[in-house]
Amino acid sequence: MLISRRSTLALVGAAIVPRLAMAQTNADSPYGKRAIGSPTAPVTAIEFFSLTCPHCGHFATDVMPQVKPALVDTGKLQIIYHDFPLDQVALMAAGVARYLPPAQYYPFIEALFASQYQWAFVPVTDPNNPPNYQQLIYPYAALAGMDQATFNTAVNDQKLAAFIQAEEQEAINDDHVQATPTFIINGKIYPGAMEFDQFSAAVAAAA
Repeated sequence: MLISRRSTLALVGAAIVPRLAMAQTNADSPYGKRAIGSPTAPVTAIEFFSLTCPHCGHFATDVMPQVKPALVDTGKLQIIYHDFPLDQVALMAAGVARYLPPAQYYPFIEALFASQYQWAFVPVTDPNNPPNYQQLIYPYAALAGMDQATFNTAVNDQKLAAFIQAEEQEAINDDHVQATPTFIINGKIYPGAMEFDQFSAAVAAAA
């Protein structure tokens, strides 16, 4: 999905929390690295994604079921997740995901992608009564073990939102990310969605 949808995000204050902050926090913190696969894997893929991006949803639901057993579970690949929210709904969902324990992070985003059209793209029948996205997302967080109080804290954590936006802006400036999903595989950038054959070939080339 092209970056043009990002216009709904206000990046004011994005410089408040620099990328270095992630390296200064433990893994259990909402600011910690979110990844699957062995940290000693010979290939690292950084995925820049938005939870409201249909192309990201396709990769998560159609391609990852092949990638994970073939490349991640076999120790060949680590995937590091970087939020690149395209709108306020994705920003909120990203914050909620980061409030979960790291072990629950991937199952949660996997569940959100699998049900994307049930919470992210609910038809707006009345412009004066838009969908309540918090109510739509909370059941998935509850299934992951998050209570209502923690969920409320997550969706109202402006410092975390600023951190996510700062990461996004640095991805634009430093990594030249312009679309979701975008992958950086051992330093080489691959913009746009990839099917399994393309992705596995890129991983093989980087090994």
